[in-house]
Amino acid sequence: MSPSAEESPEDNRWSEDADSQAEVFGHVRQAHLMETTEDYAELIDDLIQSTGEARLVDMAERLGVSQPTVSKTIARLQRDGYVTSEPYRSIFLTDKGKRLAESVRARHNTVYEFLMCIGVPREIAQKDSEGVEHHVSEETLEAFQRIIDARNQN
Repeated sequence: MSPSAEESPEDNRWSEDADSQAEVFGHVRQAHLMETTEDYAELIDDLIQSTGEARLVDMAERLGVSQPTVSKTIARLQRDGYVTSEPYRSIFLTDKGKRLAESVRARHNTVYEFLMCIGVPREIAQKDSEGVEHHVSEETLEAFQRIIDARNQN
């Protein structure tokens, strides 16, 4: 059973059957798998826009991880068609990577604006939107946007 607006928070317990619960957990696992890909695509795009290039050393510094970690992830992103890179050269997004970066940035901005709209302090909204952006559905984003739009009209 899906919770509706009329149901109380207590109604949002795991009363669903095993298949429904497994579907929910499967969705969360899939979102976790895409988190790194999405973060890297967004960061590469940010670096290119702000500095003209995305270098491995800069990515490692901003992500707070080692250069070998970034190198391994870039190799996977290259294999998956999100980036192009050559040794000792900048990293570039493919069209697929650019589309992903734009999508992630839009989700991030909507979540951030929503959190600000409901009174979450800026610093917390910045941190929380970074995690929520990976797990929020299109339906939830649309609901967030309706609340943002309504608040902006007042």
